[in-house]
Amino acid sequence: MSRSAPQAVLFDCDGVLVDSEPITNAVLCEMLNELGLDFDLERTIRTFMGKSVKDEMVAIEGMTGRPLASDWHPQFVLRRDAALAVKIRAVPGAPEVVARVAALGIPYAVASGADCAKMRLTLGTCGLLPYFEGRMFGADMVARAKPAPDVYELALRTLGVAPSQAVVIEDTPTGTRAGVAAGATVYGFTTLNTAATLVKAGASLTFERMEQLPELLRLG
Repeated sequence: MSRSAPQAVLFDCDGVLVDSEPITNAVLCEMLNELGLDFDLERTIRTFMGKSVKDEMVAIEGMTGRPLASDWHPQFVLRRDAALAVKIRAVPGAPEVVARVAALGIPYAVASGADCAKMRLTLGTCGLLPYFEGRMFGADMVARAKPAPDVYELALRTLGVAPSQAVVIEDTPTGTRAGVAAGATVYGFTTLNTAATLVKAGASLTFERMEQLPELLRLG
């Protein structure tokens, strides 16, 4: 895709629109240690960021050497959501970028590795939900979560935009690979991952602050 304004912008949610990764991973870290594993927050983020915890349960069972309790994941969701409801904040600059894209009439959506219920909680608490009604695509809507391209492909089909004309905003290698696999151009947001890590995963360029994004998107 040329560096003209894209025909669609697809935002990841966690770490791009809302600053949820440290909160969610702190809860996960605590629960992993309750299982007898030796995790700190940095290792938890490095291991699980951008991935569906539900999809990682087999891997967690492999680490512990025993099956997880039947209510382990529901308990994780309850504890995660309780923490998010109190602590979640928008990523600095993200509301302004979304408002600008919406005002210009550029098709846009949020496409997440999380489920829609979680996005309704986080986006709603941060005041962003009105922008994404009817424009929300989650892992619970597709067969495969990121790094599979399914959620981005669904968003693009719904928007009616060719992948080659869309830009995906991602902050993780997992999400970056999903966007690339969907055929979109990916811009990597370097909050918790280095530029080199995101470029290696397929990002076309990287940026450090959300305030830089309008210029990169050629929004005028």
